[in-house]
Amino acid sequence: MPFRKHPTHLGVLFDWHAEGDRQTVAHLDRPFDIAPEAGTRLSGRQLAEIVRDFAARLYAAGARSGDRVAIVKDNHLDMTLAAAAAARIGALPATVAAVNKPEAHRAMIARLEPSVLVVSPGPLARAAAAGVSLAGPGTRVIVLGGPDGPGEGLPEGAPEGALTLAELAGAPPAPVHIRRRDEPMLVMHSSGTTGVPKLVVHSAETMLGGIARTERVRFPILASKHRDVAATSVSFAHGRIVSWLMGQFVLAPRKIVIISRHEPEVAERMIAEHRPTSLEACPNVFQRWEELALAKPELFRQVRLYVGTFDAIHPRTVRTFLGASERRFPVWLQGWGQSEVGPMCFTVFTRGRLRKRSEDSSVTSDIGWATPGLTRVRVVDVDTGRPVAKGRPGLLMASSKARCLDYLGESDRHAEKVRGRWWNTGDVGERGRLGRLKLVDREVDIIPGTSGIELESILLDRLPRASDVTVLGVPGELPVPVLCMNDNRLDPEEWRAATRGLPELAAPRLVPFEDVPRTATWKVRRLDLREQVLGSKESIGTGRWT
Repeated sequence: MPFRKHPTHLGVLFDWHAEGDRQTVAHLDRPFDIAPEAGTRLSGRQLAEIVRDFAARLYAAGARSGDRVAIVKDNHLDMTLAAAAAARIGALPATVAAVNKPEAHRAMIARLEPSVLVVSPGPLARAAAAGVSLAGPGTRVIVLGGPDGPGEGLPEGAPEGALTLAELAGAPPAPVHIRRRDEPMLVMHSSGTTGVPKLVVHSAETMLGGIARTERVRFPILASKHRDVAATSVSFAHGRIVSWLMGQFVLAPRKIVIISRHEPEVAERMIAEHRPTSLEACPNVFQRWEELALAKPELFRQVRLYVGTFDAIHPRTVRTFLGASERRFPVWLQGWGQSEVGPMCFTVFTRGRLRKRSEDSSVTSDIGWATPGLTRVRVVDVDTGRPVAKGRPGLLMASSKARCLDYLGESDRHAEKVRGRWWNTGDVGERGRLGRLKLVDREVDIIPGTSGIELESILLDRLPRASDVTVLGVPGELPVPVLCMNDNRLDPEEWRAATRGLPELAAPRLVPFEDVPRTATWKVRRLDLREQVLGSKESIGTGRWT
């Protein structure tokens, strides 16, 4: 099939790369669940072959053009390959992270009404244990893995008539049907910090032509070069990986390194083996790896570019990783965006910007300027919708060429956030000098008179043994800090020193890091944490635009 200068649809993304003059090689921390026999070192042609093979298996299972295919599996890049396989035959894929609760899985799958469900044994077993049936009677189920090994046999909880990979092996090639660029191409879900995630619908135009457009630009310092090794450890259920992958395929670094599991020991093994020159991860994943960067900084000595997306980042984390690099001028690129509209703002942090610890504010609350040529951002009054003056907080509204088409099954919720060409992000921020934007909080998490994000940053800076800090606003009461301490203890004098000069806070609650409820992008599920720690989900913000 003929290809353009840049890939134009997820269904042909891997074929486009395989036909190119220069390919990158993918190195995985573990084999793909959809192709367990393929190993952990894959060329561009091998990736494209896996997509074609899985498209044939989906077709054999009954997926057809115009159908929906739900992909609910353990975190790995093969979520994107499975989605590309579905898009290749004209189906609409939806990628859903396995870490969501069974009830959330069922709610999302019910909205999708898929003809085929691709599922890992883990979420299937958790659903069975909770008494939840993931698929309706009209959905064919493909189970990835079982009691007898990858692709072999069916695990406990598999519905009657479920198929294994082995049963679908050798299926004849499926017909190719690439949908129009303005039609739905991919469904991903939002982070789901406040409940069941929303199903965000994107077309090829909004995703590859919008969100991913800046990824293929050869920006000095920021873009991959042919000699680079680009590593990533994110949620592969989210659209970020599609735009990242398109950028890497166009720019063709020497290697891409896929770290599907976020445990420090897995990161240590992959980084030691491949020595990345650029490294992207979810902010809280970087935060979890801080001890690794402090104990073994040599692992990161070749990194010239760190990239943080999905959530706010804290100065201590940025300072730690920039300090571990031995490059002359390492930089940290921090993006602010949403699944619905893609990247809205970005800024760059250097050692110079992070050299002095901030006692009053968080330098990393600065989210920079709107993405040139793609997005405009304005700050408006919550009640009137009118623009507010510089230095005053308000709702952040975005106008983007990459705005999603809809929330599948919740069109009214999508319409609630649209005001003409403007999208209500649900974030609160303010515009400062030279038009730079500062992130204050999510509207639902707002703490009047202060910023929870800044408080969390300052406390992390002052508590070296803390691996995470979350400050919860409570109606009519003092904000409650929830601390994850590395040794699960906090000395009273240590706490008094950490809070000196800050707004008055309630007594801290200690919660082990592993007990904090998190999304697929490792954001804290604040409503769940609020109920876990305080016994109530009541917050100060309205949550109207979540």
